[in-house]
Amino acid sequence: MPLITVSYTSSRQSPSLRAEIANAVSELTAKILHKDPKVTAIIVKSVEASDWFAGGKSLAEQKLASYWIDIHVTEGTNTKDEKAAYLAAMFKRMAEILGPLHPETYLHVDEVKGDAYGFGGLTQERRYIAGKLDVSLQAAGEPSHPRPDRQLAARN
Repeated sequence: MPLITVSYTSSRQSPSLRAEIANAVSELTAKILHKDPKVTAIIVKSVEASDWFAGGKSLAEQKLASYWIDIHVTEGTNTKDEKAAYLAAMFKRMAEILGPLHPETYLHVDEVKGDAYGFGGLTQERRYIAGKLDVSLQAAGEPSHPRPDRQLAARN
C-alpha cells in the first residue's frame, strides 16, 4: 500500500506522459517490491526544466530530464536487494519514458513503521495483526460489530 510521489522534468511533452509514468511506477513497484497495485497511490507532478537545477545548472540548460520518486512502504517489507533492483529498474524505465536523465536523479524508499502508517483509517500494523488473528478490521474508534460467521458458529 505504498504512497508514491513522482516529480519529473522532461522536454518530452505528451498528454499521456503522466499516465505512462504512473503505469511504469505501479508496474515496477508490484513486480520488484511486491506491492499490490490495487492499494498503491501515485501522485505525478511536472516541474519546469528551468526550475530544476543539478550540478549548478538548470536541466533546461543541460537538455536533460530528471525525476524524484519518494515511495513510502512499511518498514521491513523489502530487502536491500529488492530496493537496489527497484532503483536500477526505475532509472532504466524512466529514461525510456522521459529521455536522457541527469545522473543526479533520485529515488527514496522511505520505510515507515507499521504503527505510524496506513490507509482507510487503519494502520498497517493493525491490518497485520488482524490478519494473523483472523479477525475483522475496523478503524480505531469505530464501534465493534461481531462477524456474522462467528455469530453463526457461536449459535451452533
